[in-house]
Amino acid sequence: MRLPRAKQNDEAARQPNKSLPIEACLAKTRVSENKKSVSGRNVLDHCSIVGEVARELLSRMPVFLRSALFPDGTELVAAIHDIGKVSPSFQEKIYRGTDGYIWNTLDGLSFSNPEHEKNWGGHAGVSMAAARARRIGKYIPEIIGQHHGYSPELNGLVAEDEVFGGNAWQKMREELLCILKDSLKKEFPAIENALQAKAIAGLTTVADWIGSGSFFDDPDEQWLPLIKHAVDSAGFVQPEIIKGLGFSEIFSFRPREIQQLLIEQATQPGVYILEAPMGIGKTEAALYAAYSIIAAGGATGLYFALPTQLTSNRIHDRVNDFLKKILAPDCIHRQALLLHSNAWLKEIEMGADGGPGGNWFNSGKRGILAPFAVGTIDQALMAVMNVKHGFVRTFGLAGKVVILDEVHSYDAYTGTILDKLVEALRKLQCTVIILSATLTKERRMNILQQPVHDISYPLITASQNHGESVIETTAVVPGKTVVSIQSSSYFDLAIEEALTRAEGGQQVLWIENTVAEAQNSFSILAARSAGMEIECGLLHSRFIKADRERNEEYWVTRYGKGCDELRRQSGRILVGTQVLEQSLDIDADFLVTKICPTDMLLQRIGRLWRHGDTFRPVGAVCEVLILKPEFHSALLNPEKEFGPTANVYSPYVLLRTLVVWNDLADIVLPEQIRSLIEATYMEIEEHPMMLKYKAKLQQEKAKLELLALGGVSEGTKTLPESKASTRYSEQESVEVLLLRSFLFDRNQNVTNVKLLDGSDLFLPLVCSKKSKKEQRSLAASLAQYTLHVADYLAPEVISVKNLDWLKNYFYLGDRDHDESLLRVAIVGQDEELRSLSGQNASSSYRISYSSRQGYRAIKI
Repeated sequence: MRLPRAKQNDEAARQPNKSLPIEACLAKTRVSENKKSVSGRNVLDHCSIVGEVARELLSRMPVFLRSALFPDGTELVAAIHDIGKVSPSFQEKIYRGTDGYIWNTLDGLSFSNPEHEKNWGGHAGVSMAAARARRIGKYIPEIIGQHHGYSPELNGLVAEDEVFGGNAWQKMREELLCILKDSLKKEFPAIENALQAKAIAGLTTVADWIGSGSFFDDPDEQWLPLIKHAVDSAGFVQPEIIKGLGFSEIFSFRPREIQQLLIEQATQPGVYILEAPMGIGKTEAALYAAYSIIAAGGATGLYFALPTQLTSNRIHDRVNDFLKKILAPDCIHRQALLLHSNAWLKEIEMGADGGPGGNWFNSGKRGILAPFAVGTIDQALMAVMNVKHGFVRTFGLAGKVVILDEVHSYDAYTGTILDKLVEALRKLQCTVIILSATLTKERRMNILQQPVHDISYPLITASQNHGESVIETTAVVPGKTVVSIQSSSYFDLAIEEALTRAEGGQQVLWIENTVAEAQNSFSILAARSAGMEIECGLLHSRFIKADRERNEEYWVTRYGKGCDELRRQSGRILVGTQVLEQSLDIDADFLVTKICPTDMLLQRIGRLWRHGDTFRPVGAVCEVLILKPEFHSALLNPEKEFGPTANVYSPYVLLRTLVVWNDLADIVLPEQIRSLIEATYMEIEEHPMMLKYKAKLQQEKAKLELLALGGVSEGTKTLPESKASTRYSEQESVEVLLLRSFLFDRNQNVTNVKLLDGSDLFLPLVCSKKSKKEQRSLAASLAQYTLHVADYLAPEVISVKNLDWLKNYFYLGDRDHDESLLRVAIVGQDEELRSLSGQNASSSYRISYSSRQGYRAIKI
């Protein structure tokens, strides 16, 4: 609600109705050679630079993408993004950031108080108000207002209000706007819909990041000749594709029938669903289809989305090999962008928000802007959510082939957002390839929003953007695997069975449904196998990146394809969570798993006897032991009988899964996959108690779908990423940095940080233009010692002031927008976590960390 003018800020009301000269309005400060903070570019220069960067980015897009999403004049929208910096409160703030300035001494700024900017969203809010006053379209004010990630709340303020400098300052903003129109020789574009506005908002923000980079720091340097180089250095270089390659030239084997059928179907933008058994080569089929479309000019690049960061690391290697084959040897994307995510962070210069200390200095986020990237599905889902910088993700995906791997039927919340994503990707001129071993017919219809009929398996369902109907094509997969099914409710029996199998030389996989249960099972198995010739390992999501990558590399090279020599050396037991069921090419001789919904259970079973030529010890049998309760006991008290699993999956679906699997002595894959999934989710007459659990699930599903739809609704409040989850959870996730120690060296003006591996990093407290590459390298190295955990399990919050020494290397979070703050803890030699002041890291949990167990939190 807008305050009456008489009640507006008294200081602002007393301010003289005059403004600074336009050339004196600063956009930036910079660090000089003698480490002083001095004036940087003025607002006119900065806006002009960003407009030209946007023009350069647009010129590098193919015609099909530019004509569909970016109408003539789009670069002018980007150029005017910072006109709100022409305001007294911002100018007073920026001048206070320069050394030697005495507060409120410039004419026109005498009564300005920068503290009040939070009442209207800072300079971005002033930009939005100024654009609204000019009536330049429905979407443009909102686009320029949200270029820092959030939509400002103006609370009824308008451009001529005294807090924004009154008429004098608004006239100067309008003058700046006219200068930018004349210099770019453009008029404002007509933006047709909200999705197009999101794409343009993403372009505007990315152009601002590049235009804020170190290339343009020096206001005395001519900036126009630097535009192309700055855009090149940010990674926006068109890839050089080697055309005419056959499938076998890229992957060194001939395509199977199901792979060939997908390649023949996916020749133009549309949505393609490939349902096929685990280990059949869905990844290679999707990659070759993507190559064909990109080589033909139908897409700008590739985003390969996986369920978790852990699984995406392994696909990195396979996509790297793919890129080495399809990209010209001197193409920069072949050398830097994907070969290692850290290499890209170190080499690519993307301005303040995309640089160290910025919200987007993160390989998981920035990858979505690269021509070729492997990342998580969460980053793609946020492209259609009202989440901070969601529109940057929209821009990053536009025009690409987007591969969504490991899509299942179970999750109503994620499924609802995914359906919206697929709908949006079509309009963003994308080709979508969905890979799954386990979809129901109903789930396929929801994804495509079109009727489907075939229930064959394997199956390709194709819906081309310009086609009238869905095409469903079935194929034959040669061979079959018979899997023996054991089940037990006795944990100790499973422990003995796993140890016996491993002692006989088998490679055993043990999958739990929660990290805490995986850590507990690993502790027991590791203790019991001590002194035996058995290796035990643990994989889950709560390892720092450095340990996660090392552990993953170690165990995949023992359970992966072509590792017979290592397999012969000893038996092994690898314990883990759901990460072991997704996208990892691992091959086990024997599987122990907690009960879970049928689609996930089949994924886990797909890790068994995956490759026909793998060495197996004498006596090994393709077999799974399912740890599950007895049905009638679980029916009476599912929370007790399923334990923590009932907090992860719906008791109703777990009970339906028990019914389907109860009398099975073996299953035949792939021919029973479809029938098992449909039997689990189909509508049937239920026992009265089952109807109670079903009603609870339906209520929960309706709530989750509403929650998901709320997250993608237009006009709702923009949320921080941690609070706008793509997977339903009551707990937000926070980033945690773990160190061995830190020490300030005031003489050298650096912080000496000792990492968990014992090595040292020296972090300068002030970073100059010349040290930007070193700054990126240090920040990328520190990022290897982070992980994400639920807020309630994390170390307690530290005042941002006490983390000032990290602000050049980490995004610390924004309290004003209710963002999660970075948590930092010290890991002692006893593996216990402590605060920076030496106290316990948490008053509620005893927290520890080791490279073997990962992050553990035990309630006090």
